[in-house]
Amino acid sequence: MRRPLEIRDLKAEIPVIQGGMGVGVSLSGLAGNVAKCGGIGIISTAQIGYQEPEFDQFPIETNLKAIKTQISRAKEIAEGGIIGVNIMVATRRYGEYVRAAAEAGADLIISGAGLPTNLPALTGNAKTKIAPIVSSLKSASVICRLWDRKYGRCPDLVVIEGPKAGGHLGFSLDELKNMQEEDYETEIKRIIELVNQYSEKYQYHIPVVVAGGIYDGKDMKHMLELGADGVQAATRFVTTWECDASESYKEAYLKAGKEDIQIVKSPVGMPGRAIRNQFIRETEQSSQSVLLENEEHFGGKNSWKCHQCLEKCNPKEIPYCITDALINAVKGNIEHGLIFCGSNAWRAEKMEHVSEIMKEFAEYL
Repeated sequence: MRRPLEIRDLKAEIPVIQGGMGVGVSLSGLAGNVAKCGGIGIISTAQIGYQEPEFDQFPIETNLKAIKTQISRAKEIAEGGIIGVNIMVATRRYGEYVRAAAEAGADLIISGAGLPTNLPALTGNAKTKIAPIVSSLKSASVICRLWDRKYGRCPDLVVIEGPKAGGHLGFSLDELKNMQEEDYETEIKRIIELVNQYSEKYQYHIPVVVAGGIYDGKDMKHMLELGADGVQAATRFVTTWECDASESYKEAYLKAGKEDIQIVKSPVGMPGRAIRNQFIRETEQSSQSVLLENEEHFGGKNSWKCHQCLEKCNPKEIPYCITDALINAVKGNIEHGLIFCGSNAWRAEKMEHVSEIMKEFAEYL
């Protein structure tokens, strides 16, 4: 029997949220098509305006304009489906991004890379639903208690992102090395139990969605059996015709073997998961220089223009600009870019249509 994902007055017939992937991997094309097929499509606001001519000079202002453009395009494609955005708490001028998304009519804002402590205040009376990303019972408890006490409300949805996710991760290197899958499933159950307590208090169901390592219908079914209301999957949607990344980017996923996927250290200090390539090999060889033999890819040692992406990034202290590295990759300059991915990227064997993937997930309901 099909189990839709209900977030207050929003209903997705297939309980699958397509995870937000910056820079430029999940924009209106991918998000709109996932929503059209009965899931929830998510646009990443991370450097969302990177393709616009004024981006280098006015990155934040360009991104804020692009949020409205991309949401509008996605909604046209979605034909009434649910369109949300992912906004990192670590984003510089985070509040402006949140307000821009709400004003543009985003149905849902998912926010992680830090705890979104003031998200309810930033969205105010907007109809936009809000969801924190948590990685532990502790972080889930902190955000639920704080929103309850300070704003008299609870999340509309909670996303649990586990250690198998792609991009920046909410775990230390030691945690990633030592965590057992069974232990984390116990943590998932504990978080669901906590959220259910707030559901009882507020007299409506708060759905919990699990992310990280979700690749196919079997993975989804397992999480539903654990008590989750749905799943969030990102990596699976990269190798689709509708994904907004370049064909070379998608090809990197298709070519990757299990041994090519590794944990890397982001220049902003957080661990992340990516596909091993020339760029990563060079980062391992040099931690103090610009890391590339052909420095023209980044304009020379420490000479890049800051794109104002993360609040706590200091251009004078980092070995390379993560925005430039991610833009290189998404545009197809694969060997000189950072290719974030989830732990199951190696499972990608062919290009698919979003509709085919969503049909497969639906078969397991």
